[in-house]
Amino acid sequence: MSAEIIENIIEIPENVQFTLEGKKISITGKKGSIIQDFTHTKIDMIHDGTTIKLKVINPKKKESALVGTITAHIKNMLKGVTDGFIYKMKLVFVHFPMTLKIQNKTISIENFIGEKQARYAKIVGDTKVSIHGEDIIIEGININDVSQTAANLHTATKVHKKDLRKFLDGIYLYSKE
Repeated sequence: MSAEIIENIIEIPENVQFTLEGKKISITGKKGSIIQDFTHTKIDMIHDGTTIKLKVINPKKKESALVGTITAHIKNMLKGVTDGFIYKMKLVFVHFPMTLKIQNKTISIENFIGEKQARYAKIVGDTKVSIHGEDIIIEGININDVSQTAANLHTATKVHKKDLRKFLDGIYLYSKE
């Protein structure tokens, strides 16, 4: 009986410092550093200088899928510390002009559809948010934090109990870089 082996090999760029302690990965590049812990997985991780090999022997269905998932996580970490991630969102309003204010780790959305109460969206992690007129630029090195901040902004401006064909007000994502 032969053993089934599933493995992926990831090349590490020269300008990135990569350390592997057990299943805890630390990556440092010109934009910053990211630490992620994969101890909950049953995947073998082997660091060979300029590559990292993810391997599992005789996997179950979820374990074989997890090899690809962790590969994608590590590639996103490598891209984040070298280039970073930028999400651009657009402030769209027809009826009432809304205003945004950044306060600590929250964004206050005021006058959304004429509401007197402000709505709030949380800024996750070390993400940087800047407002330029009707454009909102979300930057960071961790794709999970950047995308979750964008999702928080979008869901904070959801329209309820109105005709969505007429009330198009909200904050919408239009570019990922």
